[in-house]
Amino acid sequence: MPEYKSIKGLTIQEVASDPPAPIEGQVWYNTTTSALKGYINNPGSWATANDVNTGRYSMMGTGTQTAGLIAGGLGAPTGQTETYNGTSWTEVNDMNTTRYNMGGDGTQTDTLFFGGQTPPTVALTESWNGTNWTEVNDLNTAKYHLAGAGNSTAALAFGGFFPLLAETETWNGTNWTEVNNLNTARAYVRGCGTNTAALAVGGNEPPTERATESWNGTNWTTVGSLNSPGSRHRATAGTQTAALAMGGRPGGSRSTESWNGTSWTVENDLNDVKTLHGGDGSSTSAFVAAGDESPFTSTEEWDAGISTKTFSTG
Repeated sequence: MPEYKSIKGLTIQEVASDPPAPIEGQVWYNTTTSALKGYINNPGSWATANDVNTGRYSMMGTGTQTAGLIAGGLGAPTGQTETYNGTSWTEVNDMNTTRYNMGGDGTQTDTLFFGGQTPPTVALTESWNGTNWTEVNDLNTAKYHLAGAGNSTAALAFGGFFPLLAETETWNGTNWTEVNNLNTARAYVRGCGTNTAALAVGGNEPPTERATESWNGTNWTTVGSLNSPGSRHRATAGTQTAALAMGGRPGGSRSTESWNGTSWTVENDLNDVKTLHGGDGSSTSAFVAAGDESPFTSTEEWDAGISTKTFSTG
């Protein structure tokens, strides 16, 4: 039988704990657990989950696959908020101001949503603590179809209409401050990450519909483009270096792509077409919900299929 070294050109590394970011095919021996382990990347897939209570589109979604949140939108009373526990959706307290096409990010218990349309276009900002929405200080510029990253104490807002904007604002828990612009003005953009390490994904028209930019807390840098068009709120999940983009485009899309910090990779499609939908989570475990394509109430969950496998134990 050929040795591992003759196949891979490497010896098996002995480590006290599993590597935090192994690559596909990597094998190691964990001296703490006396186990031979390897990293396997199976194809990811989407699974149908329970519907939201009220179908809608142009809302915001945030949180994780087992602790999600959607709020606002069109096609329903647009201040409605629902939380997700990984199994079912529950209606909770409404936003103070009904609106749609806003930006935002956070967790199920610590969220900041901002901008949007009531109509008219607004600069309103609301903070969610897991129970209630509270109005806080406005954005410097009213805008809609914008994106966000962060949470209620440290957030980032970027892009949007109207007119087409490259503006970026940062939130310190009390006030918004204008900082350096995106390299390319765009709306229908989505974001993920934090207010010092964010990703801006997609946009409204070519060439911005595939464009990706990375934020380091000071400046935006243009990085690898999406493989497929990303207009109309392609939902995003994850971080600046490990993200997922799903759905989007006028007329809807099933496309899913994963980001490794350098480039986008095409993954298995959604089961339903999605546009103007909500979603969040991580690059390995995410959700999408509702949207402007039938079925309007559908929810799907993403499992990246990535795992560490134990081959033997001592």
